Parts: sequence; structure tokens; C-alpha cells
Amino acid sequence: MKAGPDIAMVASLVGDPARSNMLTALMTGRALTASELAHQAGVTPQTASSHLSKLEAGGLIEQEKQGRHRYYRLTGPDVAAVLEGLEGLAARAGHLRVRTGPKDPALRRARVCYDHLAGDLGVQMLDSMKKQRLLRQRKQDIELTTEGERFLSESLQISTEALAHPRRPLCKSCLDWSERRHHLAGTLGAAILNRFTELKWAARDATPGSRVVNFTRNGEKRFAALFGENE
Repeated sequence: MKAGPDIAMVASLVGDPARSNMLTALMTGRALTASELAHQAGVTPQTASSHLSKLEAGGLIEQEKQGRHRYYRLTGPDVAAVLEGLEGLAARAGHLRVRTGPKDPALRRARVCYDHLAGDLGVQMLDSMKKQRLLRQRKQDIELTTEGERFLSESLQISTEALAHPRRPLCKSCLDWSERRHHLAGTLGAAILNRFTELKWAARDATPGSRVVNFTRNGEKRFAALFGENE
């Protein structure tokens, strides 16, 4: 037996269809109840309980008790990044589940990936920030420039000094499953999406398990002014 991280164990947890549906539902960054996750997975509450126990023991989810209810969430953005990467790999390899509906275009246009913006608009935002020299990328490493700090402060009232985190980088690229390119993650990506919602430029779909982010008409204009494709 080789020493090192046990990839097979994590892969077996993610590889079960019911568990993968639960994990995908938790990529909204919100905590969901066992009943809500059972519904997302299409299994009985008893079966869901068994799956949740395995995911918790494997370190992929954690629970929080509030009153009589127990809520489950991903243990961190690194879990969401792995899931997003697997979705991209599955899409590239042609392993797609045929389930079209009215939310499919909206999901591809703008969605939440744990706590940051993904989809077409997420990729567009990162591309624009690099073109405007607000971010500097060297291979997979992304860093905020002095001009970027000024831009965020003046345009979105975001202070990057408050975003320091001991276990999470300020800027990180995250491979987008639908666009096959990168969007912006890290504490900065989370802060920007949070600011969009504070300004009421965008709102997350309230449906449990939905990852769709809906921009208002004003939000679309404001976003385009800051991160338009022609920037």
C-alpha cells in the first residue's frame, strides 16, 4: 500500500449518485437539512441519513444543530473546488445527464460556486479584471495589483485588508465546469459576490439546492460598466 492521501476513499464518497447530488446541492454554500438533501438526492430520509453519516465521517460535510434541526454544509471551499473541477471533467468527457429545463441557461450564465460567482459572468469578470490589470496572473497564481486595490475600494467599497484569512488565499482561480475556463475564487471572489447582493445588483435563487444567481436589470448594467466584455 502506498503512503499519502487516500484519493480512492474520497472518490468513492463523491462517486455515489445520491451523495454527489447532495454535495452538488451544498455547493450553494448554504446549510441544508437532511430532508432537503434527501429530496435533492431522490432518496428516503433513512437512506439520506446513512449517506450523510458517510460524508461527514469522510470530512466532506459538517453539521450544525439549531434547535431541533440539524443543518449540513460543505467543510470548506476546497471541497467545492474539487466538485466544480469534477463537473468540468465530466462535461469535457461527455458524461452529461440529460435534464434540460428553464433554469439551465440561467445556471450557465451566473451561479454560485460555494460563495463566489461562476458561470459566464464569473469567467467574464475574471477576464476583464486581468485585461484591466486589476489582477496579475502567473500560471495558476493570481495576485491583486495596486490598481486593483484602488478599483475595488472606489467602485465597490471593498477593503482588501479585511479579507485576509489564515487558511484561504485572497485570489484563486477556479475552473468553471460550463465555460471550461477559470473564474475568480478566494476571499476576494466571495467578497465581490457578497457586495453584488448587498447592492441589490443580484440575488441568489431561494430554492433549496439552486445555484442560480439572478442579476437585476440595473445590476446587469452596473456589472457591464465594471466588467464589460469590451473592457
